[in-house]
Amino acid sequence: MSRPTAPVPALPASRPHPAALPAVVLAGLIVTLLVPLTFPAGGGSTGADLTLEDGIHSTLDAHTWVYRVLVFPSDSPVVLTLLVACAAWMAYRRQWWQAGFTLVAPEVAVAINTYALKPFWERKLEHYLAYPSGHTVQLVAVVTAFALVTESRRVRSVTVIVMAAVLPAVMIGMVGLGYHHPTDVVGGTAAAVALVSALYLPCRYLAATRPERALSRTPPPPPE
Repeated sequence: MSRPTAPVPALPASRPHPAALPAVVLAGLIVTLLVPLTFPAGGGSTGADLTLEDGIHSTLDAHTWVYRVLVFPSDSPVVLTLLVACAAWMAYRRQWWQAGFTLVAPEVAVAINTYALKPFWERKLEHYLAYPSGHTVQLVAVVTAFALVTESRRVRSVTVIVMAAVLPAVMIGMVGLGYHHPTDVVGGTAAAVALVSALYLPCRYLAATRPERALSRTPPPPPE
């Protein structure tokens, strides 16, 4: 008699629904592509940029230390510490592919932004390319990767809420210090979410089908 095969374990219900992820990737891609259409032909700030920049400078230029406090979460040492901490947490829980994804995917997103997206749009600010914002891509990519792989709906919700609160503050700090236009941050956020979500789709598929592949390689039991 043949032994019944075990059912393939289903992904936890608290994971992001697979059907939603392509929509997230598409939305992020659309925003990333549409924002540059607003850039002035000669460079510089868009109309929306000018409105926000004037408000920020008129309100906070007398207290420039506030800018440095607000931009602190996007500093590379802070983001890299967060990256390692998220990956270490997944490894501690023995969620190995999630740990690897959390560690690698944000850096892949940063590399794509640095070597492909920035040169493609070539939006210059001072002596560097500003769109999409690299600091924003790095920070949002780490948070997005962690939110995608965590199995806890509560942790995911808190992560997204904290990021939604921190990101506008970071934008104000970057604008105040002259690092970026607001639209650079908007584009950086959209690009990071789209890139990391696109990277997550095949990883999730491979993780979901791994038990099925393992069962298919299991030799049949000896005849009784």
